[in-house]
Amino acid sequence: MTAQPARPERIAPETASVMDVSPFKPALVRAVFRDVTPMHVSRSATWAAASVTRTVLTEIIDAARKAAAEEARKKLIPRDLLSAIDRNVELEVGGKWYDHSPTFKGLNGVMYDAEGVIVPPRKRSRSRRPSGVSGAHQFEAGVKQLLRNRRVTAVPAMVRDLDGIASVFLTDLARDAAMVVREGGVKRFGTVTLVTSDEPSPSPSLPDSLGALSTRRGDARTIGRDDILAATTMQLFGRIRQRALVEAHAATQSYSLTRLVAGPPAAGEIADPPPVREIDRQG
Repeated sequence: MTAQPARPERIAPETASVMDVSPFKPALVRAVFRDVTPMHVSRSATWAAASVTRTVLTEIIDAARKAAAEEARKKLIPRDLLSAIDRNVELEVGGKWYDHSPTFKGLNGVMYDAEGVIVPPRKRSRSRRPSGVSGAHQFEAGVKQLLRNRRVTAVPAMVRDLDGIASVFLTDLARDAAMVVREGGVKRFGTVTLVTSDEPSPSPSLPDSLGALSTRRGDARTIGRDDILAATTMQLFGRIRQRALVEAHAATQSYSLTRLVAGPPAAGEIADPPPVREIDRQG
């Protein structure tokens, strides 16, 4: 009896790790984009958005882990999240989540009207504009995987906060990327970098991703990788922005090597357009 030839693998072993670049799966990322915009989202844009979100959550977890270690704890609690943000303002992302989390209650300050009367907080209401809060529970699996990857555990309340921050951040990133496509680029000038008086100014790791003005050309119906990178410069600043851009660029560069063996686009996903769309930046 003749032995049957082995079936070829769909994805080569040396490239399989690329598919695990982020615990936030492409289907979840595409679902967030569908809630925000009817535009198409390319494969590389999906992976870039997942990578940026992973970088943000990893930075927060690492900072919270350091705070817990100072108290000889191995399990993260919400107080560690507050401590991490207090020590590094760059980690204050997903701000819309703060109004929905008991952890951040009272941190936004008390508002007074013109007569000095305290203004009560606004009641939560259903909004037609997605805020990322309603879909926060979808990110729980990814958050737990990130915690495992960093060899740390967290109480349920901490998982909930990381979950909500990830959801709100990715929603805002999708909204900004869609705006970049609609407006043909990032309509802003300058960048902000926080350093101490005795610390030298950091040099950009990706100069082409940090230009003062971004002008976009090409397909006005598809969000591409460069649109995600441009949106990242709007959402983040400082060292975390540098790291997010570098890691997203590396993730999508590696992803491009697997396109031919990864099969056709999944449902709701389109292949990347030819490389005719660029973002020109003038320093």
